[in-house]
Amino acid sequence: MGARTLETRMTTEQALHARSGSTCELCGATAGLDVYEVPPGTDGSAERCVLLCATCREQIENPDKVDANHWRCLNDSMWSQVPAVQVMAWRMLTRLSGEGWPQALLDMLYLDDETRAWAEAGGTGGEAEEAVRHVDSNGALLAAGDTVILIKDLDVKGANFTAKRGTAVRNISLVADNPEHIEGRVEGQQIVILTKFVKKSG
Repeated sequence: MGARTLETRMTTEQALHARSGSTCELCGATAGLDVYEVPPGTDGSAERCVLLCATCREQIENPDKVDANHWRCLNDSMWSQVPAVQVMAWRMLTRLSGEGWPQALLDMLYLDDETRAWAEAGGTGGEAEEAVRHVDSNGALLAAGDTVILIKDLDVKGANFTAKRGTAVRNISLVADNPEHIEGRVEGQQIVILTKFVKKSG
């Protein structure tokens, strides 16, 4: 079984190299390429996989390491005729849509019904399309790197201190899969904060 799986993978890898011209199908890099099976329900076939570089793969698998500017490459790769590539482009643009420019690309990206269903089944569509929209207590859209002000005293579980109302939390990060949560550093501690308890500064 193991040998057969390896044999199938080699065939898939060869097919992906041929399809992509031995470049990352999202950013065009030529080094550190490997097969990435696009969930869910992948069967290991080339049609359900993409060829990715290590940078793209790491950022897809670790949302906290995402560098939004890296994904400007999707401006080109989103036009691929390969459904698996379209799915990955849609998911990353959806994840990053709070940045502004990815939303404009999403608005242009057309997926047929079958491909769209696949894209949304990956956990970044449906409710998660909303998940990238983090808004403060006034309904203002929050983005990674913003500064927010606490509007009430917050007891920080496990850290034995209270984050005081009026505290500025700088350089926040967004929790990718929960629109009600952001993270920021208060008194040297990285904490999770509910968006309804903050207002955007400036």
